[in-house]
Amino acid sequence: MKTLITETDIRDGVARLADDLAVHYGDQPVTIIGVLTGSVVLLADLIRRLEMPLRIGLVYASSYRGEMTTRGPLTIDSDMLPDIAGRNVILVDDIFDTGHTLAEMLKLLGEHQPKSIRSVVLLRKLGRQEVNIQPDHAAFEIPDEFVVGYGLDYNDAYRNLRFIAVLEPGDLAEDSP
Repeated sequence: MKTLITETDIRDGVARLADDLAVHYGDQPVTIIGVLTGSVVLLADLIRRLEMPLRIGLVYASSYRGEMTTRGPLTIDSDMLPDIAGRNVILVDDIFDTGHTLAEMLKLLGEHQPKSIRSVVLLRKLGRQEVNIQPDHAAFEIPDEFVVGYGLDYNDAYRNLRFIAVLEPGDLAEDSP
């Protein structure tokens, strides 16, 4: 695999995201909704940098399962979603790829009548969008390659990498570590 974004660059990108959110919300309370499982690392690092009052909720959404490297049907489980009516909501996800997950999540959250919704992603993949929306905040733009690390996985492996890497064809053919 080849390193695309270093640990230091990720730390700087997360700091920029936190600064942007602090400017936008100031001291207003927010509810941060993390999209499981890929956003867990970003969510943890991001909330440690925020000083406004916040609550956390989690939603499971997935369109990549097992050894898939192309999008499949989207599954969303919102059973752990807290009450967000009348609250400022920040939706946090690992990657904006085709945009279908973000579009469906924004629709789902909007049905709960929040005061506002903003979206944050670590990565915006260029050239793959199939929807007419964009995340409000993205730390990095990346080429159209399959990436792992910092929460992103291939067949449930590589989430623990402290950097973002591109899997090469040989990596996809090998068994997961």
